[in-house]
Amino acid sequence: MAITSSEVRLHYTVTGTVGPPVVLLHGLGSSSADWPEQRAVLEPCYRVVAIDLPGHGGSPLPTGPLTIESMADAVAAVLPRVGAPAHVVGLSLGACVALRLALARPASVRSLVLVNAFARVSATGPGDLARLAVRMFLLGTAPMDRAAAHVARRLFPWPEQRALYASAVASLAATSRRAYFAALAALARFDARGQVAAIRRPTLIIAGDRDTSVSLTAKVALAAAIPGARLLVVPASGHATPHDQPAAFNRALLEFLAAS
Repeated sequence: MAITSSEVRLHYTVTGTVGPPVVLLHGLGSSSADWPEQRAVLEPCYRVVAIDLPGHGGSPLPTGPLTIESMADAVAAVLPRVGAPAHVVGLSLGACVALRLALARPASVRSLVLVNAFARVSATGPGDLARLAVRMFLLGTAPMDRAAAHVARRLFPWPEQRALYASAVASLAATSRRAYFAALAALARFDARGQVAAIRRPTLIIAGDRDTSVSLTAKVALAAAIPGARLLVVPASGHATPHDQPAAFNRALLEFLAAS
């Protein structure tokens, strides 16, 4: 399915039952196809809406500037068609979009699950800046599959994660260089500090304890800033918690949704 609104065309799929809608928003360089373990447990009780964010999957990159705000507006245009208010689950980039959606369109959001999320991205340490420089160099000069392999090694660095690594390389390499840069720039400009205290929806923040992309400090700060938010730290998990620890993630997700 696709919807066109405000010159933004979004591709999305709807599966599952006639239960409350759960919207899945993927991370940078990913797509709506990257939630297989979550679909399996959600579909018996929920209407699962998996969205390709602009420039990802089947959703083309808009001609104008890409911002987190414009992505949230595009997602908001989908929600009346699937039965808003919706439970919104976002990973990294998707979590930023979910935060902006909850701030701009609170009536469309029933609850929030924010995975390895932040109110403002930061790369202040020497290691952070060096890693960012290498990523930007590869994105600017190397084929996308090589840049994708570099990013995927940080997401899934352990030998037992070879299958997850290969899947991440394929997904990241399928994202165009222009779309990846545009989304990365949108993340760099995103700043919801001082605003998230206005969120009045049940919120669960899930944090991988081995995440090298977003610090645990940033996730703790976000949880503290949102009234009533709950923080769950998942052991032995990196930045892609729904994929490297699906059992723990799904258990927490289902428990939270049932109570929200």
